[in-house]
Amino acid sequence: MKFETLCLHADNNIKDEWGAINTPIYQAATFVHKGIGVPADYSYTRLSNPTRAHLENTIAALEGGVAALAFSSGMAAISTVMKLFKAPAHIIASDDLYGGSLRLFRNVNVSDGYTFDFVDTGDTAKVKSLIKKETVAIYCETPSNPLMQVSDIAALSAIAKEHGLLLIVDNTFLTPYYQRPIALGADIVVHSGTKYLGGHNDTLAGFAVSANKDIAERLLYLYKTFGACLAPTDSFLIERGIKTLPLRMDKISFNASLIANWLRGRKDVKKVYYAGFSDHAGYAVSKKQSTGFGGMIAVEVTSRALAENILKKVKIFQYAESLGGVESLITFPMLQTHADVPEPERIARGITDAFLRISVGIENADDLIADLEQAFKL
Repeated sequence: MKFETLCLHADNNIKDEWGAINTPIYQAATFVHKGIGVPADYSYTRLSNPTRAHLENTIAALEGGVAALAFSSGMAAISTVMKLFKAPAHIIASDDLYGGSLRLFRNVNVSDGYTFDFVDTGDTAKVKSLIKKETVAIYCETPSNPLMQVSDIAALSAIAKEHGLLLIVDNTFLTPYYQRPIALGADIVVHSGTKYLGGHNDTLAGFAVSANKDIAERLLYLYKTFGACLAPTDSFLIERGIKTLPLRMDKISFNASLIANWLRGRKDVKKVYYAGFSDHAGYAVSKKQSTGFGGMIAVEVTSRALAENILKKVKIFQYAESLGGVESLITFPMLQTHADVPEPERIARGITDAFLRISVGIENADDLIADLEQAFKL
């Protein structure tokens, strides 16, 4: 089946006896055993639930993995994946990451005896130079949040396999519709399902998808132990969102291209970060490993006063954290997504008080540009 069809029919194994088209919400914490010593498909929702299982099978099919687990949030998924390792564990990670991932790695995982080197994972020579005997994994976002750095997944996979490391890829920004890291050699793919997969800014969710059975079994053990599973109703909502993922992503990507080019033509804009520009450093890699550029844009304007003016005056865009929904959002990373990053480091990375991140939605592009036009006026 083609991707669009998989979004609706990847898993038709769970059938409702009444013939419901949509997967029923099995709002149950526990299930009756069929008999003493008789294996049951479902016994307790912390381990598995029919609604969630349907969603997990769909995600596994879309990403090309052997199994997927649905978590209560993206950070729950990443936190569980990070428990695969034991100290001393050294991990090479992208130096431009979602602030929550940085907070986890630097302030929580270090207490587990982990050490990290943060580097532009698009620089494979630098990645190679950091490998040592304690190294267990390479972790990357591509494109990265919020500077849109692009990493060559296949090249990182080759390095990981040569040295016996796991390659973990956060595929939140592009989704499996535009990018399939497992097909490029990744061992684990993680998502904030809250974003494009759900697509409607109404449900928290996270996913970890495994490329092989051994990793899948290890993750399942951690999953049932920590218990950060996705609830049945939330599973239903995310599954519903996935049904329209291709339609939404294509519209969002189309809008983002128009808006990025419009922003680039303004004199009061210093820099636009968008992976779809032909002169982007990672453009050739993106064309090789992805089928679209997504809906994320970051922009540095000429002053904090202008940045704050935009946040105050937008009417269709909404000043809100998060991304990937049908509504267009605009975020002030220095006060929101990257507030926990030390100021000198944040500024050195270019995340200044004049830096904004834009998540483009499915509205009419002309209306979105007109909204930005009026908001830019001081």
